[in-house]
Amino acid sequence: MKSTLMLTAVLAAFALQAQAQTATAPRAAADQIATKQGPLTVQPITHGSVVFTWNGKTIYVDPYGGAEAYAGLAAPDVVLITDIHGDHMDPKTLAGLPVGKALLVVPNAVAEKLPAEYKAQVRILGNGQQLDTLGMRVSAIPMYNLPEAPDAMHPKGRGNGYVLTLGGKNVYLSGDTEDIAEMRALKNIDVAFVCMNLPYTMDVQQAAQGVLAFKPGIVYPYHYRGQNGLSDVDNFKKAVNTGNKKIDVRLRNWYPAAK
Repeated sequence: MKSTLMLTAVLAAFALQAQAQTATAPRAAADQIATKQGPLTVQPITHGSVVFTWNGKTIYVDPYGGAEAYAGLAAPDVVLITDIHGDHMDPKTLAGLPVGKALLVVPNAVAEKLPAEYKAQVRILGNGQQLDTLGMRVSAIPMYNLPEAPDAMHPKGRGNGYVLTLGGKNVYLSGDTEDIAEMRALKNIDVAFVCMNLPYTMDVQQAAQGVLAFKPGIVYPYHYRGQNGLSDVDNFKKAVNTGNKKIDVRLRNWYPAAK
């Protein structure tokens, strides 16, 4: 009897340990940015995915990589998806997340590929369109490869970058883009998330030059894993701050499980 109880206790301990290991995936610490309506919490997840919490609302951007990466976070009120590729539109991850009451803001190409169960929750935005919801504004802006070509991995008009306006702050999410004219022309961006991964988007120097053109207050390099591994974000920071010391380049580990 004693041995049976010991075995039960050991198995229970292993089960709890396994649950703890799978419940919360490793992720970078969250940042807080002051706004006129309380702090904006920025939680890096992985690659191009980030979770924002602001004014009692939670926003998931490009949920990807498995639902376990979002363990412990509040259910989303809004989900933004930028493009059709699997590292942005990930039905398997969506299926594991509590998105049943969330508004899904997506480009038309994503809406066409989402599982039917989400159709009633979808709001389609095309480049140049805006949506006011939950006390914030979502503006869809272009994201695409240069030179423009119909067979590009990211043709103009298919996907969306986004600018969120909340609490008096403007937050830019580049999606998969290069240093296009529309990005360079951005004004009054307080926080920017900018990609840099070859051959899919742009290199470090392109990204730095684009950032120096629109001069955000804070910039996070994200989406920086390419075919040859992780981009040199330290070099990105150096290039940006050589050109403009006032830009706060925040390096965070978007690939905590990478070796």
